[in-house]
Amino acid sequence: MSTENSERVDDATTGSASEELIYQSGLGNELETEAIPGTLTVGQNSPQRVPHGLVSELISGTTFTAPRAHNRRSYVFRIRPSVVHGRFEQIDGGNLRTPPFDAPPSPNNYCWGPFTSTVSDDDFISGMATLCGNGSPHSQSGMAVHVYAATRSMHDRVFADTDGEMLIIPQTGRIRIFTEMGKLDLRLGEVAVIPKGLKFRVDLLDDSATGLVCENFGLPLRLPELGLIGTNGLANVADFEIPVAAFEDQERPVQLVHKFAGNLWAASLEHSPLDVVGWRGSLYPFKYDLDRFVPMGPLSVDHPDPSIFTFLTSPSDPILGPNMDVMALTPRWLVAERSFRPPGYHRNCVGEFSIFLAGEFGKAMEPGSTTLTNNWTPHGPGTRTLEMARAMELSPQKVEDQKILLLESRFPMQLTQFADVMPQVSNYAAQWEGFTKRLGTQEGIQIR
Repeated sequence: MSTENSERVDDATTGSASEELIYQSGLGNELETEAIPGTLTVGQNSPQRVPHGLVSELISGTTFTAPRAHNRRSYVFRIRPSVVHGRFEQIDGGNLRTPPFDAPPSPNNYCWGPFTSTVSDDDFISGMATLCGNGSPHSQSGMAVHVYAATRSMHDRVFADTDGEMLIIPQTGRIRIFTEMGKLDLRLGEVAVIPKGLKFRVDLLDDSATGLVCENFGLPLRLPELGLIGTNGLANVADFEIPVAAFEDQERPVQLVHKFAGNLWAASLEHSPLDVVGWRGSLYPFKYDLDRFVPMGPLSVDHPDPSIFTFLTSPSDPILGPNMDVMALTPRWLVAERSFRPPGYHRNCVGEFSIFLAGEFGKAMEPGSTTLTNNWTPHGPGTRTLEMARAMELSPQKVEDQKILLLESRFPMQLTQFADVMPQVSNYAAQWEGFTKRLGTQEGIQIR
């Protein structure tokens, strides 16, 4: 590689908060990108000599014989092969846990306030703590929900989660995710998915950052089928953003933290492993802006099932439910006539984990709050909401500024010990107190 090219690499890969990133678009497409022209060879992935002295490496996210529409793999062309690292040694995972946990799933309703760490020197990985989860990476099913609070970037440290892909959901503070395949900037209202096994680090673009991570042990997240909706609506393919190639050519000590079978392992490197100069394929990280979601709902009466808000899914069983569905409740119009407009009382065969990112949610919760309603646990509007919705004028109403993520899974959730010390909304269940029976009253049906 010439000196001129080396200088261009340094300029192209030294980032800052003011750096405006560019992206590719189209989730599920076969994509290719190169940071140095001429990196990608035409017509083959394993040439005898890769241009610029690079090496070719295949990353397979699904089995080789997976159906073409669901096959996820990419060829990366990098400075050093991934086999160049020291011996892995197991390290302490802190509050990061992997299911199954000791406590049995609980049928109670839970509500936690925003997570704020008391530790002043954590990065994205050391600042992560597990709330709940189900399944297991050993069975390749289920999920786990973690919170994170970081006050510093991951200097000289990278992470790879081989147990599951990571859905990253910021709450406060902007972050930059530098992956093997390029960079993603993330803020409140956006989410990112990092494929299983992909190496990355998280740099802070503000003084601190908090949020949540959903770890998916099942089938890779993908767009749901639209069925009778047709070709447009909900989350559109073109609105998902994928990074362009970016890399580091730096020789310095770096710790590789490797999550494997529920434990953290670490190995020493003498270089940055974020050294992919070009790549092509269908396995890559991506991000999505919730403001681009195209919601749909009833135009006459009644209330839709929450599945109408799904924008990513990890399928499991078409009858019993998903491994994990990700749903977005964003600004939308409510126009149903003669109908109770809030989500009604409900018992569901799947469990629900809700993340309240922005908007008004009632007196008991503030942005950053989360709730857990396990399978078959009753839930629904509070008594005050019930009375208000029964009497409200049913003119068209716009839900403004609301951003809620809903995670649904067919497998019951278990809580961790950390969930017990997280600040809970103590009067959460009080919202259902004071219900007024109407049967036998002047309003209700008269009992004879």
